[in-house]
This record gives sequence, structure tokens and C-alpha cells, in this order.
Amino acid sequence: MTIKLRRSNTSTSSWLRVLAILAASALWTYGSHALSQTPQPSSVAAATHNDGPWWKHAVFYEIYPRSFQDSTGDGIGDLNGITQRLDYLKSLGIDAIWIAPMYPSPQVDFGYDISDYQSVDPQYGTVADMDHLIAEGKQRNIRVILDMVLNHTSDKHQWFIDSASSRSNPKHDWYVWNDGVPANGPNVTAYQKRFEHEGRVPPNNWVSGFGGSAWEWVPAVHQFYYHKFYKQQPDLNWRNPAVEKACFDAMRFWLDRGVAGFRLDAIPTLFEDPKLRNEPEAGGINAQGDPNLKDIYTSNLPDVHDVMRRMRTMVEKYPGNRVLIGETYLPDTAALNEWYGGAKHDELQLPMDMLLGFHGDHDKLDAASFRTFLNDAETKLNGSQPLFVFDNHDNVRSWDRYSDSEHNQAIARILAAVLLTSRSAALMYYGEELGMVTSTPKRKEDVKDPIGVTGWPKEKGRDGERTPMQWDDSKNAGFSESSTTWLPVPSNSATINVKAEEIEPDSLLNWYKQLIAMRKSDPTLRDGKQVILDESNPSVLSYLREGVAGHPSVVVALNFTAQPQTISLDLGKASGSGKAVTTVLTNAPGLKQNTSLQNITLPPYASWIGQIGQIGSSK
Repeated sequence: MTIKLRRSNTSTSSWLRVLAILAASALWTYGSHALSQTPQPSSVAAATHNDGPWWKHAVFYEIYPRSFQDSTGDGIGDLNGITQRLDYLKSLGIDAIWIAPMYPSPQVDFGYDISDYQSVDPQYGTVADMDHLIAEGKQRNIRVILDMVLNHTSDKHQWFIDSASSRSNPKHDWYVWNDGVPANGPNVTAYQKRFEHEGRVPPNNWVSGFGGSAWEWVPAVHQFYYHKFYKQQPDLNWRNPAVEKACFDAMRFWLDRGVAGFRLDAIPTLFEDPKLRNEPEAGGINAQGDPNLKDIYTSNLPDVHDVMRRMRTMVEKYPGNRVLIGETYLPDTAALNEWYGGAKHDELQLPMDMLLGFHGDHDKLDAASFRTFLNDAETKLNGSQPLFVFDNHDNVRSWDRYSDSEHNQAIARILAAVLLTSRSAALMYYGEELGMVTSTPKRKEDVKDPIGVTGWPKEKGRDGERTPMQWDDSKNAGFSESSTTWLPVPSNSATINVKAEEIEPDSLLNWYKQLIAMRKSDPTLRDGKQVILDESNPSVLSYLREGVAGHPSVVVALNFTAQPQTISLDLGKASGSGKAVTTVLTNAPGLKQNTSLQNITLPPYASWIGQIGQIGSSK
């Protein structure tokens, strides 16, 4: 703080094919011609290969708790609902779940306005329910990551209630307060004058992400407080050491209960320019009617990195390789590298790489852009592990952003292939594996998201990517027994759901399962060096994962266009050069028996994954 499948009746042979897929997913071994064969030397090597801490190659899965599973029948998802669905997540191959804020909150921004860091909102359950979820996850080797919102609290948090009560209150300096400037002062803009109180106006031109000035007047103290986001989300003053101590204590509360780490919301915004200089104008106005501004004085200030180093030190005192994941929308890979701590690797283990999945041109694939971002992540992060992501609760779903209406299924498979075969940890968003679509409200009165309320009709909010998870074709898609749900269930849930896709061998869900199973069983897909191939091809993205621990190298080729593309791949001096090729996964029937890197014709938006140097059965 950015599908419609035709189904047919399932025959007995279809069920057998499903069982075969599930068996392959559970026991995937490259180069084995029969599961009963004696393991090859590469398989033995894989058992002893050490590829680092658990998070380095993990598949993370974001859960928006309001929308995943309702266990109480009130139309709102909850913690016990998540626990009920852990077996599904295990079958998918998920290593850790990130749960969006489930703390007590007035729900102005649906949990990102926290009123108590050390409890659970009653609509989601209790602390005991969270303990139970953590324990049940542990039984299935699924860790729990919590969302930690450190930039701001709710204005209903006791800290802010105290802070806003009096200038002499000990917590007054826990938030960012300012007297403002005289309304008739020099250089005061017309925009500032719109927010005049008692002859004072905000000290600068900073704009809230939800509309209006980023400064809110409080008569009790005759001052403005700063809020980067909604006015009910006052920013904490991280220049006050007491704030850091209190926030770190809140993190320890959950670390002591066994959470595996935190996703840090809007973490680059912890600090603001102490001189409160005006942001440069970027031209034009936004959906709320405010001027577009750059954010050089309100985001990614150098001070934040000192906090990250201290936070990393604190977290590393706990056993089990606890992890810090950052919501880091940054301009380039060089800026991203700073969030790892550069060559020292002493800040976040996994700042999110938003450059690949949210690089600006969201209405089409671009092989050159993907190639650049993948190569930068491989070569410009001092060896740090990237964390790629294509979907989250703040952005239109990738299904819609990258779609062309005709090849959506194939395009979704390309994105999944990039996410799960590139050298990175992977972050999924609930329903991504099904092809859930963005279901944007049609009327302003149906909008729940505050940014949609203030920005309608130009900005329709984020409700569309937060609709209930689609489990089956029953009432409310199996999400809830309530007569109404907090957001409507999408109309395509009768066909796009877990139950339907689990029994369809060629479904998007089973494509994800196969990709995840491949990376779990093969050190090459987890740890092999990534080398870009065919670097000048404008239409096809191809790369090699060099073999690890005796396992063969893997080649990935993805057609980013609606036209057939013929490629010939030269591995050069890369590992596996000149050896046999076996197709291991593709959505192009004509390529299932391909055994060559020469003259491969990829159909429109086709994905092809091949193994170099060891013959195995194709999938």
C-alpha cells in the first residue's frame, strides 16, 4: 500500500488420467522411465543437495481472509475457514500462506487500518484460532506469514487516540504532526488553501493515496497529522525510537506464537522528508481530482534501510529461518537490490520484484521486457533470490491485464511457467491457479473499497480482485452458506472452480500443480543458474536452467504472440549443450514428442519445457 472453460462429463478414462496426473505430481522424477526403477545417480544427488533456507525456493500463496472461506455463515471469510482448506493448499504444493491483515480494525481499508497489533478481529476469529491454524499448517508443512502494517495505524488505535488528545500526551510524537502554515503565507498554493482550518493550511502539497490532502486537521491539538493513505490511517513517526520498539514488540508477539515471518505492507513509505518539501508535480490529475505528484519525499527515503537492518537482526534471533517479505514497488532493479542490503544481504530476504509482473504495459505480453527483467534479477542482485509476483489484492488480476480475450488460457499458462520455472521464489494470489477474473462493480453504490468510493467512475476500486474464492458449483461457490456474501461471487463460478478443474486433466489448476511439483522435485528448477537464450527474438522468451546435483538442464520456451513462431536454440557453452532433448511439459499437443532444439514451431501463446541430456517420458 496493485475464464471460462467448457466442461464435459468425466468418463472413467478421464478419472484414470487424473489419478495419473496426481501420482506424477506427487512423485515427479526427471529421467525415470518407471516409478519402480532404482533411482538414477541424479536422484540420489538431489536428496543431498542443499539449496538454502526454506523460503529461498518457496511457493507463497496470498490469502485475503475475508474472501477465502467462511466457516460461520456470516458471508465473511475467517481463520477457521482457512484451516479447513489447508489440505487443498497442500495438494497444490504451497509452502507458506501470507494472510492479509486479520487484526482488529474498523475495516475502513479492510484490515490495513489496524487498531490492535496483538489480537485478531472477532469477525475472523480469535488468537486461539490463529494458534490452531499455525499448528495445523505445521502438520502439512505449510508455514504462516502475517501481513504487518508498520507505516500507519487506524485512527481508532489507542496509540493515535492518545496522540490526538493533547500535545502534551506522551504519545503525541508517535505520529507525524505539523502546525501547518498561514493560509496567506508566501508560496501557498490554491490546492493547499482548499484545506484551510483556523487560518492554517497543510505545510505542503502532499496528496493522500485515497484523495485529498495528505494532512488532516485535529481541532483538539490545532495541528495537522500526515496520512499517506486514507485519513483514517495516520502515519506513525518512525523517527521516534519508541515507535520502533512498540512495532518490533508487536512482531515478537506473533513470532513467539510461531509465525514464519511477515509481509511488510507499504514498507518504503515509513519515512517522510523532515523538511516537508513539496513533491514535484508529474502533470495532470488523478481519479480523485488531485494533482499527480512524484513521491521522492514520501517514499523510499534512505532512513528506512537502517530500520530494515535492525528488523532483520531481530527476526534472525528466532529459529527456523523466519522471513521478511517486502511490498516494494520500485523504479528499477538497482533500487530493489538496496532492499536486500546489497552485497551485505542484511535487510529483507525477499523484497517483492514488481518490475516483472507489474511493469507498466499490462494489456499485452512483451518478450523483450520480460527478458530484461529476468536477466536483471539474475545478474544485478548480488546473488540474492528474486521474488516474482503477478497478482495481489491491489491490482486487476493478471488474467485480465494480460488477456487478449481469445488466448486467455494459454497466456495464463505462460505467466505460470515464468513464475514457477524462473530462478526465484514465487508468490501466488488465491484463485490465480483457477483463472479467476476481475469482477469490477457496475454501480458506485456496490463499491466497498474506499479508493473506489472516492475515485468513481475513473477509479472503480479493488473489489474486483477480492471476490470470494471459487471452490465448487454449489451456493456461493462453496465459499459461504450465507444468503449474501461480503462481495458477490463471480458469475463464472459454476465452471471456474476447484472442484471442476481438479477433475479436468488439462485445466489451469492442474497446469499449476504440475509446475509446482516439477520445481519441488528438481534442484535444477530451484537452484540452477538461469541463462537467457535467443536474446534478440522479439516474440519468444527462452531461457535455460543449468543442471544442478547431477540433474539435467531444463529449457523453457514461451511464445508471447498470437502467431506461430519457429525457433532454434543454441545453448552455446551452457551446461547440457549438444545432448538429447525430452519434452517434459507443454500445452501444445504437437510438441509433446519433440526431441530437438532446432526448428521448434510454437503455436500461438504456447509453452514448452524440455529437459536436456536425459530421456524421460513426456507430459
